[in-house]
Amino acid sequence: MSGNRAEVQRFGPFFIRLVVMPAKSSAALKDTQSEPDHRKIAIDRVGVKSLRYPIQVRDRASGQLQSTVGVFTLTVDLPHHFKGTHMSRFIEVLNAHGSTSSQISQAEQCLTNGAKVILICALDSGSGATIEANAVKAGAKVIDYDRLVLNGQASYYVSFNNVTVGKLQGQGLVAAMKANGSYAKHGVVAELNGSPTDNNATLFAQGYNSVLDPKYADGTYVKGPNQPVPDWDNAQAGTIFEGMLTADKDIKGVLVANDGMANSVISILQKNKLKLPVTGQDATVQGLQHIMDGDQCMTVFKDTKKEADAASQLAIALAKGQTPTTATDVTVDPTNKANVPSVLLAPELITIKNINDVVAAGGTTKAALCTGAYVAKCAAAGVQ
Repeated sequence: MSGNRAEVQRFGPFFIRLVVMPAKSSAALKDTQSEPDHRKIAIDRVGVKSLRYPIQVRDRASGQLQSTVGVFTLTVDLPHHFKGTHMSRFIEVLNAHGSTSSQISQAEQCLTNGAKVILICALDSGSGATIEANAVKAGAKVIDYDRLVLNGQASYYVSFNNVTVGKLQGQGLVAAMKANGSYAKHGVVAELNGSPTDNNATLFAQGYNSVLDPKYADGTYVKGPNQPVPDWDNAQAGTIFEGMLTADKDIKGVLVANDGMANSVISILQKNKLKLPVTGQDATVQGLQHIMDGDQCMTVFKDTKKEADAASQLAIALAKGQTPTTATDVTVDPTNKANVPSVLLAPELITIKNINDVVAAGGTTKAALCTGAYVAKCAAAGVQ
């Protein structure tokens, strides 16, 4: 039995091109044959935490699946992750350092090299729409990964249900304010939203405002300062929140859109010798440790393995000329009103009660999370 070998090359800000190439002998099948046959898939994932792609062995003549030989995980620290593994010889790392022009150029190069599917998590919708227009013009299919490119031309969209993410944040803040006795005492709630150029930030806000707006309307809480943070920049988040706190000393809770910005908010609160309910998102090690410290009331875990698996299934089907059957949801692009078939996964609310869920799912490791003073705190939180 003969087959193919998979070459993975890395372009730009977490841009990956998967190229299936002929293998010379059956020995090459041992750990590198991949589907689809003689097709190319380009995957662009900005800030990716992990991206998994199934490596499968198929009989070249019959197309029958012989075995699934493993899964490789593409991470931000690609060279370290693959050091000493069979995939290390297929990795080329380049980085556009957040440059949209470089990202566009790298996508064009990928198309020139024959990519049939572009899976993109764009830096912003403007550059993303340009990449998608070029891809469609070249006859490639496009999948929006993690965030929708507004006014784009994606055939499919894979993400978590980001409105639900926001709802979990709002619910987490309400629960924490109930627990600390500040519920129904007309406390001011400050909101630090994500980047105004990120459609996900809009969806998160839609979710948490659906929880908080009724509380503002009935007087349970007072709607306080509310501001987006450009580019999700953590330093700017701290500066913005410090201004909020200076202007309004009655803030009793802070809805923060992710863990990185929450860390900045917590630093400002500690500087002012305050401890208030603070939300987050992404289930980072830092965020989980803040939860164990009692400085952050919750985070949201989005299992990127599931997200990448869903994206891989779509990409493989499209590269094989098939119509995917897994995109059973629909997302409406608010700009061009296009109905984009979608896979929207369920996020998970994480509090002190279920931190171990993140570890159990592989979102982080006990070794990374439970260091120093957190060894005892992990034990108390049931981290295994």
